[in-house]
Amino acid sequence: MSRISRRQLLTGLGAAGCISFSGQIPGLWRRAMLDAAESGKSAERILVLVQLAGGNDGLNTLVPFTNDVYYRERPAVAIARDRVLKLNDRCGLHPAMGEFRRLYDEGRLAIVEGVGYPQPDRSHFRSMDIWQSAHPSATDFRDGWIGRSLDREFQRDAGSSESLALGTDRTPLSLLSQTRAVPAIEDFQQYRITGAALASGSTRRPLEKLAAESSGTSELDFIRRGLIGALETADRLGQLGDRNSSLEAFPATGMGRKLQTVAGLIAADFPARVYFVSLDGFDTHAQQLAGHQALLAELSDAVGAFAKELDAHRRSDQVVLLTFSEFGRRVAENGSLGTDHGAASVLFALTPPGHGGFHGTPPSFDKLDDGDLIHTVDFRSVYATVLDRWLGIPSREILAGEFAPVPFLPG
Repeated sequence: MSRISRRQLLTGLGAAGCISFSGQIPGLWRRAMLDAAESGKSAERILVLVQLAGGNDGLNTLVPFTNDVYYRERPAVAIARDRVLKLNDRCGLHPAMGEFRRLYDEGRLAIVEGVGYPQPDRSHFRSMDIWQSAHPSATDFRDGWIGRSLDREFQRDAGSSESLALGTDRTPLSLLSQTRAVPAIEDFQQYRITGAALASGSTRRPLEKLAAESSGTSELDFIRRGLIGALETADRLGQLGDRNSSLEAFPATGMGRKLQTVAGLIAADFPARVYFVSLDGFDTHAQQLAGHQALLAELSDAVGAFAKELDAHRRSDQVVLLTFSEFGRRVAENGSLGTDHGAASVLFALTPPGHGGFHGTPPSFDKLDDGDLIHTVDFRSVYATVLDRWLGIPSREILAGEFAPVPFLPG
C-alpha cells in the first residue's frame, strides 16, 4: 500500500464505484430539504460541471464580430459576421449554438468573459490540474475543489459522497476527496444493473462482513468505508428502476446521453449534489472549423435539452450547470487552419431563470500576453460564487483566499 500514492488510491476507488450517496445533509442544504418537505421532492441545490477538454477556443465560441483584430489575425478560421448569433452590438454566439441563444434570450444563460488565472500554464495536464484543484501553485494534487468542499461540509459522514462522474472511467481531480471515494461511471445502465445484482446477490453478506472489519491503516480504512458506500449505492440504484426516464427528447450524442442521465437522476431524487461530465476534442490545432462547430452544436443541443427537462420536472430553480476548459486559444490562427494553446477564455452557466446575462470584463485585444488574451476574471472568483452563493459552503478555506464574487447566481 505504501507504494501507491493517495491520488492513485482515490482515483482507483472512484473508478471502482466504491461510494455511498446516502449521507446526512447538513448546513444550508439540510434546511432547504426541510423547507421543501411539504412539496414532496428535494429542494437541495445541485451543481453540474461540464468540462470542455482540450482547451476551448473562446473567440470562436463567443465571437467578437465587431473587432478588426480578430478578423485580421484569423483570415481563415474566424466566424463570418453575418453568421454570428448576435447577443449585443459587440459579440455573439457561434452559429451552431442555437440552444444557447434561446437560453440567453430566456435569461438563463450567464456568460463570464475573460476567465483565467495569473501566469497561465499552456500545458493541458498542468492547466487542467490547476482548474480542477483551484491551487495554481501546487505540484502535488491530493484533492480537488469539490472534493475539499464536500469533505468540509459532510465531515460527519466520511464514508459517503455527494458527487458523481458520468461517462468516464476515472474520477476527475475536481471530485477527488481525502475521505471518500467518488464513483466514475462510464456506462450508467450497466452500473445500475450490476449494482442491483450486488445488492441482492449471495455476495452481499460476505462483503458487508468485510466492510465492517476495522483496519489498522488509514488507506485500508478508507477502502473499508468505500466498500460500505458501494453497498449503499447498490441499494439506491436498485430502487431507481426506470423512474429516471426523460420527458424531453435528448440528442443522440455522447453529451446528450450524459446529461439525460444526470437529468433522470435529479428527477428521481438521487442524492448526489454535484455531477461531473466531460466533452472531449477541443484541442483544435488543425482544420478547426468543422470539428469545433460539431462540438459546440453537441454542447448547445444537449444543454438545451437538459434545461427543458429541468423545466418539465420543475427543477429549474434547483440546478446550475457550469462549463469550464483548461485554457482558451491564441488570438492568431496557425498555419494548419487551427489555433494553438492560449490563456483567457469564456465560461458559461445555465442558471435559474432571471440570472443570465454578461459578467466579467472582455479581455483587451490591444494588450496581449505573447499573443494571448490576458484574463480579467480569476476562475477562483467563479468557484467562490458557486460555493458561497449556490452551495452554501464558505469558499475562503476551500480556495485558500478571498476572491471577489461574480454575480451570476442568486444568494
